[in-house]
Amino acid sequence: METSEKIQKSGVLQVFASLLTPQSSCTAKVANIIAEVARNEFMRNPCVDAGLIPPLVQLLNCKDQEVLLQTGRALGNICYDSHEGRNAVDHAGGAHIVVDHLRSLCSKTDPASEKLLTVFCGMLMNYSNENDTLQSQLINMGVIPTLVKLLGIHCQNAALTEMCLVAFGNLAELESSKEQFAYTNIAEELVKLFKKQIEHDKKEMIFEVLAPLAENDVIKLQLVEAGLVECLLEIVQKTVDSDKEDDIAELKTASDLMVLLLLGDESMQKLFEGGKGSVFQRVLSWIPSNSHQLQLAGALAIANFARNDGNCIHMVDNGIVQKLMDLLDRHVEDGNVTVQHAALSALRNLAIPVVNKAKMLSAGVAEAVLKFLRSEMPPVQFKLLGTLRMLIDAQAEAAEQLGKNVKLVERLVEWCEAKDHAGVMGESNRLLSALIRHSKSKDVIRTIVQSGGIKHLVTMATSEHVIMQNEALVALALIAALELVTAEKDLENAQLVQILHRLLSDDRSAPEIKYNSMVLICALIGSGEYSGEAASQDLCMQYSSLLQLNTEHVQTHCDWFSVHNGYRHKGSVYCDSLVSIYSVRDEAANSVLDINCKT
Repeated sequence: METSEKIQKSGVLQVFASLLTPQSSCTAKVANIIAEVARNEFMRNPCVDAGLIPPLVQLLNCKDQEVLLQTGRALGNICYDSHEGRNAVDHAGGAHIVVDHLRSLCSKTDPASEKLLTVFCGMLMNYSNENDTLQSQLINMGVIPTLVKLLGIHCQNAALTEMCLVAFGNLAELESSKEQFAYTNIAEELVKLFKKQIEHDKKEMIFEVLAPLAENDVIKLQLVEAGLVECLLEIVQKTVDSDKEDDIAELKTASDLMVLLLLGDESMQKLFEGGKGSVFQRVLSWIPSNSHQLQLAGALAIANFARNDGNCIHMVDNGIVQKLMDLLDRHVEDGNVTVQHAALSALRNLAIPVVNKAKMLSAGVAEAVLKFLRSEMPPVQFKLLGTLRMLIDAQAEAAEQLGKNVKLVERLVEWCEAKDHAGVMGESNRLLSALIRHSKSKDVIRTIVQSGGIKHLVTMATSEHVIMQNEALVALALIAALELVTAEKDLENAQLVQILHRLLSDDRSAPEIKYNSMVLICALIGSGEYSGEAASQDLCMQYSSLLQLNTEHVQTHCDWFSVHNGYRHKGSVYCDSLVSIYSVRDEAANSVLDINCKT
């Protein structure tokens, strides 16, 4: 440090610039001194200011290996954590020359060449570290295939291998790099290297490269085919009962990476093997484990396997639901939130196929899920709501049973106001609507009215998401058809009619939204209580604009509306069936859903 300060004050750095010539016998020594000086952070900018970068970059064209070695060290140290150093090397074209050297030296395995390759890899790492622009520049230069080739050829050289891994980790975060990596044999090389490692630190370095690369679906499949999963399962088996800090860290990293590999459709299906695969069976054994990390990874893995109907049906038929419910039971009181969230995610996915719903309801999944109604954790609340919504889809009896559960409905109404957690708020509204739509039950409607849920359904009709608007409008139409007297005051306070008029007059409203709004308007007109208000506010003008929509269902309702209000448009066809729908309340409950084709 003291020597470096004296060098800076003496002005000798400017003298060094003139000594950095290929012809000078002391060039390598001068470059070595600069490399040592630049190890001190506060000396890097003075090296740039002294004009050392251009002559150093010129020396990269030299044939002398010692000069190249010391020049690479000097440039690498100046670039380390120095924006000015990197910019200067970039402007002088240093990176391009170094990449060319890597290509030309790649296949040489003599000690001197390997040492030079190690220094050049380190120089590029310091040059581009945490700098997306410079990393992209190296990727565009084609450095990735060269580095992968280096790893394969020099895998016995620990220093060079380590430098390659650090360089990979540096580049792998960029999406464009993953695309290039996918065209190399990086998966095979990394897995091969991983199998040789014994030390925790070396495994950790490889993990740090594998994690970002495994975000790419093509590379996921390549890693699976290269045998990474078997390595991960072996690590889990060796570390699961250990209390050593390194082993616990390895267990987490390995199981997390396993779950990540299952996010790819092809890699997931390859490992599922029709539910007979050894990997799938091993993952199942994690769920009853005493390790929270393995319980979490096991549940997340099941959730990932449950991404198509065939897998879901197979798993439900083979008892996975009971394993997940047993896991949830272990985490009801002061349980692990991440495990709760993962298990609920798995159950939600499993409940999507129609044939699974009744089976899961019979198995008691709804009751198991309701145990977490007291949870104050938004991630758990969100998955709980989604699971219940999936379960009751087209399951009238279950929807009615849940819809009459006062504690559930009151909790839903509470969560409908969770403005800090949009996901929970949205799912609460959707489940509230689903309870009405799938049960078509007056008792359910009364429970929701008494719990203060009507205003949330009306607000939901103004959602930015068309599917939520539709769900709300259908639920409100059922309320109007089945239990309007009970809900009348709440609907009026929520300004339902005004909202419907806005939806009908808004040019941005989708045709199906206008159609369902007209269904609801018609139900209100037919009721008598709302007939005057519903038919006012320029509704006739809005009706005329609806006639221009080319959708059969909208047209049919416009026809009914015109007859009901005493005027007809030319060519309209009178629809007796729709008039009769609104004459009989119970029939309306069935008809609203039948004609709502786009929700």
